[in-house]
Amino acid sequence: MTILDARAITRTIDCPFDAAYAFASRPENFPEWASGMSSSLHRDGARWLAETPAGTATVRFSPPNAFGVLDHWVSLPGKPEIYIPLRLVANGEGTEVVFLLFRQPGMSDEDFFADAATVTKDLKALKRLLEGESAE
Repeated sequence: MTILDARAITRTIDCPFDAAYAFASRPENFPEWASGMSSSLHRDGARWLAETPAGTATVRFSPPNAFGVLDHWVSLPGKPEIYIPLRLVANGEGTEVVFLLFRQPGMSDEDFFADAATVTKDLKALKRLLEGESAE
């Protein structure tokens, strides 16, 4: 059994949970804040597709739920599916965003740190959008 290294990346957002979830749970909003997801994310029938340097990725999202679960799965041609756990949690009058980044098999330290930096940047963008701030 393989156990992957993982890093939890969090961001506190001054936005009520219901409003944060209403925005962040919509796949069509991901390109506004999730650069790692790709600005090309689009619906193709029942599927979501994103163009990447490695080819067209198929993306599955968790169904709408009351628990803040925004997990998604990314499949690239010829590669194992990547599971991406993402949660929104009520934090008083705001929301805590928790992204669990798994280090994929064979991933270098440099690539893992670069992925973590991308996720950190994306969560900052989500915070700006939800708090109504302009980009820094």
